[in-house]
Amino acid sequence: MKIRTGFGYDVHRLVEGRDLWLGGIKLDYELGLLGHSDADVLIHAICDALLGAANMRDIGYHFPDTSDATLDIDSKILLSKTIELIATKGYRLGNIDATVCAERPKLNPHIPEMQRCLAEVMNTDIDNVSIKATTTERLGFTGRMEGISAYATVLIEKD
Repeated sequence: MKIRTGFGYDVHRLVEGRDLWLGGIKLDYELGLLGHSDADVLIHAICDALLGAANMRDIGYHFPDTSDATLDIDSKILLSKTIELIATKGYRLGNIDATVCAERPKLNPHIPEMQRCLAEVMNTDIDNVSIKATTTERLGFTGRMEGISAYATVLIEKD
């Protein structure tokens, strides 16, 4: 069996007038993330990690923010397509370990639902999807609640 690891990172600005999507679910919050798609930073970090592990460049290469086809797209679609892309090289997901950095809203109560959602999209066991939430202790753009960032590492496997 061949295994590979990948790392992904994403960040989006918090703004008024947008829905907040994280981990494939809509959160009830007064601000949302600005982006060409739904701006789900967690899914975008996971996609980058998966694509990187398979040596298939990054999310912007496959799903450019200049394309009308990806305007306001649900990031769960991007994640599903990413799983299909790595499968073209014979890879399947082993596991994900991800961290979301946000001062607000509090994310811990939503993590089980995010795990269920992402596991369903990727057709994997929920135990393969680890999500953690943290703050930056009010430091930097995240601490000033200007944006949210996410990091993800993945393991992919090929027989």
